[in-house]
Amino acid sequence: MTGEQHSNGSENGVSLLEQVTPLARQINCLDIERIAEVCIDRIPALVGVRFASLYVLDESNNILHLCRHSHPFLINKIVSLNQTPASPMIMAVRSKELMLVGDIDRHRRPVIRRSQRAFAGNYETKNCAIVPLVCQDRVVGVLNLADKKDAESFGGEDIALIELFSQLVGASIGNIKLFERIQKQATTDGLTGLVNHKAFYEILEKELWRSRRYGGQISLIMVDIDGLKEINDTYGHRAGDKVIKEISRRLRECIRQIDTAARYGGDEFAVILPNTSLNDATVVAQRMVDAVGSCPTTWNKEQIVMSISVGLGQYDADTNPEDITSRSDEALYTAKQAGKNTLRVFQPGKKAQ
Repeated sequence: MTGEQHSNGSENGVSLLEQVTPLARQINCLDIERIAEVCIDRIPALVGVRFASLYVLDESNNILHLCRHSHPFLINKIVSLNQTPASPMIMAVRSKELMLVGDIDRHRRPVIRRSQRAFAGNYETKNCAIVPLVCQDRVVGVLNLADKKDAESFGGEDIALIELFSQLVGASIGNIKLFERIQKQATTDGLTGLVNHKAFYEILEKELWRSRRYGGQISLIMVDIDGLKEINDTYGHRAGDKVIKEISRRLRECIRQIDTAARYGGDEFAVILPNTSLNDATVVAQRMVDAVGSCPTTWNKEQIVMSISVGLGQYDADTNPEDITSRSDEALYTAKQAGKNTLRVFQPGKKAQ
């Protein structure tokens, strides 16, 4: 786009509004790849810059993750908001304001040292726009536009376009994050962070389908907290909640990333171990019993002794989900009857032992 075309707001007879409207529609979605395509390929063409990069903020870890870019050279894939000294991008995130730089060497608010610009030698010009993407007063990402063509600085129309798209992109990324949170809440137990009862059965169905297709068996561990009612009666339900959370954390530490731990009920957990032998599952179950029973938790300076009872079994891919849970639950009941703080294994045609 030439300077004259840009100032008139048209290119090849197409008005600026006609160019912006379809992009605004494309951004209004829950597909980050579609949004990134507009940010990296389309917006730079409108405002006349050579390079662009889009970062999305991981709020829980204070890290910006590179989503997509058009640079022909390496750029940072992750940027920590805690870095010192703060880079221009971090400064823009903290201020939540668009940072326009005409000459980065002469920029004074804030001063941007060359040591903060690891890739400064890769650019033909010294101008850039660092655009925090904000949704409901929270930064959700950053769009960087670098190397303005055919001009020494960003003009008024450029700024208006950048600010418009920053609001649209910020709102869409915010909507994606909200949608992901809602989806996670629908499948996650609020107290422990483990998957909930409904999601457990969905995952079990998927693992059974995978076993039918590719072979292998599934082991299932059922876990029950010993004496939770007594803990609630003695110390109160908040103490009981702490016990549930602490036990769920210890169970999670005993399993692999491919395994699934779920809160099956109030004081009961279920753990899916895909393609795991009964011997290996028994080792994991014993590790759980030991991990929970080895160390009490503390509530109001009092120590609460914890233990679990565990039942487990190994199942063919053709077994239905309800039979799988009921058989491991049968072994769990046997463990409770045997005096708790122990495990029992379900074996077809025999009593759990």
